This record gives sequence, structure tokens and C-alpha cells, in this order.
Amino acid sequence: MMNENEIRHLTRRRFLEKAGLGAGSVALTALLHEQGILSASAPPQSPLVVRKPPSTARAKSVIWLFQTGSPSQVDTFDFKPMLAKRNGEKLAGADPKTGFFTTSGKCLGSPFKFNQHGESGAHISEILPNIARHADDIAFIYSCHSQSNNHTPAMLEMNSGMIRQGFPSMGSWITYGLGSENRNLPAYVVMHGTKPRGGNPIWSSGFLPSVFQATSLNPVAANPIANLKRPGHLDDPRQRSLLDALRNVNRKHADQRPLDDDLRARLESFELAYRMQTAAPEAFDVMKEPEHIRKAYGLERKESKEYAKQCLTARRLIERGVRFVQVFASCPNTPGGGVRDVPWDGHNDIDANHRACAASVDQPTGALLDDLKQRGLLDDTLVIYGGEFGRTSDSQGSKGRDHNPHAFTTWLAGGGIKGGVQYGATDEYGYKAIHNKVTSHDIHATVLHLMGIDHERLTYRFNGRDFRLTDVAGDVLHPLIA
Repeated sequence: MMNENEIRHLTRRRFLEKAGLGAGSVALTALLHEQGILSASAPPQSPLVVRKPPSTARAKSVIWLFQTGSPSQVDTFDFKPMLAKRNGEKLAGADPKTGFFTTSGKCLGSPFKFNQHGESGAHISEILPNIARHADDIAFIYSCHSQSNNHTPAMLEMNSGMIRQGFPSMGSWITYGLGSENRNLPAYVVMHGTKPRGGNPIWSSGFLPSVFQATSLNPVAANPIANLKRPGHLDDPRQRSLLDALRNVNRKHADQRPLDDDLRARLESFELAYRMQTAAPEAFDVMKEPEHIRKAYGLERKESKEYAKQCLTARRLIERGVRFVQVFASCPNTPGGGVRDVPWDGHNDIDANHRACAASVDQPTGALLDDLKQRGLLDDTLVIYGGEFGRTSDSQGSKGRDHNPHAFTTWLAGGGIKGGVQYGATDEYGYKAIHNKVTSHDIHATVLHLMGIDHERLTYRFNGRDFRLTDVAGDVLHPLIA
């Protein structure tokens, strides 16, 4: 509306311009209303509506098997015979302060035998025989490195590309970009036993609207999702009536604030929680699976039952349209330095620690790849496996390994990945990445590319700047892509 001063100084040209624009707006509004495109009573579009990827997608969903605490690269996938040959001798160039504590500066040979597997001839440790069966399905990245030697910042970096809190995780970015295939389940699910060190900020939606936040749960608990079960005094009609009343009030409030995305997110979260009360229990009930499937995953073994349930649940979730599932390694209390929130953390005894952790994760991981492959799901499901950094090639104490941000191995399978690839390299002791060095930004750019998204174009404006998952870096690792 024009004020009195504007009317007093209105020229004929300005009057005709405003009249023309006004008439055009009225005509357009009427046309859109007649075609059913615009309706005063129509609810706003859900922020989780399915969006077509801008480019051809090789993967529809992601399962990320996060090995909390960081496996030793030289004891799992990065075979370094020189370490055994020089065991106990001084490691040239070793920095005793590379890790979180202090190391000896002396080479520690791996206590495990390595064998070559598949046509690719990938060297894999004897403690991971079930993963080894899939050597030709896997693309190994030996040259990963991170910015921090501390668990929480390094886990934040692997998830969000930043070593500090407040930035969206990859699962949140992908949910923001592509939406949800299933209205009755979350698009982004995180599973853990004991929460990993760093907790909720690791999978935070950061400055993205909270509707893109992960649903965090413990699948081995009696109630995997906290506060989901309907209170005993409420039946379904009464709960629906209360939610309808709440929705109407919230929508009126939101209509007056059209630029506040968090209000729409709140509306969506109430409705999703209501729908999940029916859908989630069925999706998490792994006892519906045939006995041979449960046995293949290792659900009947004490060592692997927690992680097995997470892996099997992950497959059930992506079958039902969940876009992104992240499993944090859940192992029994491990000897050699590892505790439940960082199980692979073998500071004191790498042999005892890694044998125990491998006994927990190897069979379920191998079974998950088998299961996805047999069901035809591996073609469009990307599986990621790895920790937040590596471990030192010199010893901590006499037989442990400290944190090492300079080198670690991550592998990818399925979802458009070329199996049998061995990318990048570390030095002859596995101490530092030296060839085709890979950052978290490169991994994120590659995952987004496989999901049909250009990592440079997926942005969100916050505090006057367009942010993206890969910040101002990141290269797609094309040699890994089929």
C-alpha cells in the first residue's frame, strides 16, 4: 500500500506501472486458483517431499558403518611387511606427539597375517575373513587423512567436514537435497549402542532446519526410539484429535511467519512421530527375519549380536525407503584400551583389542554385503566403512598404537562403486598418506556425486553466506566410480 506522501508525488508513468503490475498479479492469482495450483487453505509443501536428483544417481541410499575409535590401517587393510621386518627398530621420521599421548618411536609390526583376496589381490588381515570375501566388491582408499588426533573433532570432520560443532552432517545434507521416500519413517537414522564420544553433535543438522536432523536410536534397547510409544491413557482417535488441534494452532502461527523454516519442521516432526508409532516397531523387529538370515548376521553370537542387529536393521530400513542409515560400531567391552564409546581404540594392546572388535563387526558386515547383493539392493545402496583417523605405526607402550591423523583406510562398496579398486597409498610403514591424499571433503563430494548431486551446487544460505558440505574444497574420486 502507498502512503500519503507517495500518492502526492505519483507521476502518470508510475501510476500506470503500478496499475499494470497489480492487474497482472490479480490475473495470475485467479488463473493459479482455477487450476488448483494455489489455494488459500492448502498446507505448505512438506520439507521432506521427494526431490529428483539434478544428475543421474547411481545410489538411492547410504549405509555408513562407522568404526568408532579408529581401526589401525596397518592391522586391517593396509599391508606393510616392512613394519614386521623392522619390528622394534627406530621408525625414521616418527613424531612421539603425533597421537593423543606419546609413542615410542619404534616400529610395531602387525600381529596379524595378511592374505590376498579376489581377482584384485587386495591384502586383508586374517581377523576380517568375511569382509575379505568381498574384496572384489570393495574400493579401498588407503590415503585418507584428517585434521585432528582427537576422537570428537575427527568424527565431526568425517561427518560434517568441519572439526567444530554446529555444521550439518552428510546425512542431513542429503536429506535436505533429496527428501524422504517413506512418509512413515525418518529419512536419516543413526544407530548406536552406547553413544559414541561427541554424541548428538556428530549427526547434527547444524544450521539446516531441524526436520533434517537424524533420528538417533539404540536398536538393542527395549524401546529403540525414546518417547515414541503412545501413553497408556491415549487411544488413537484421541491422540489424532489432540494432534489436529495442535497442528491447526501451529499452522496459524506459521502462516504469519512464512520465512521461519523451523516452524514447518516442528509441524512435520509431530506428524512423523505419530506415523512412526505404527511403522517403526515393524521396521525394527528383526525377529521377523528368517532364522538363516539372523544366523548369517551373527545375531546368535554374543560377540556380534549388537552390531549384527544394527546391520540387519539398516538393511530393513533402506528396503523401506529410509535414505541414509549410519551405524556406529557397537562392541562388547574390548581389551587393550577400547571402551564401548570408542571400541577400536587399541592404545595398550592392538592384538587383543582388534581381535575382539573384528569378532564383533566382521561377520555382520560380510553378511550385510551378501544380503544386499542377493536382494539386488547393493546396486543402488552405497556402503561406507571406516573410522575417524588411523593409528600409529610406532608403538604406544610395548604393544599398543596411538591415534594417527596422517593415514587411515576407508572403503566403499555398491551404489555405483567400481569393485576391486585400490586407491592412494601410504609410505612403506603406513605412517603417512603420500599418494592421492584424500580428505573428508573428497569422500563427501564422491558420495553426493553418486547420489546425483553436484557438491558445489548443494548450498544453504546461513548468516549471509552460502554454505555447502564440502565448504570450498572437495574433489570427486572418479577412479572409484564404475
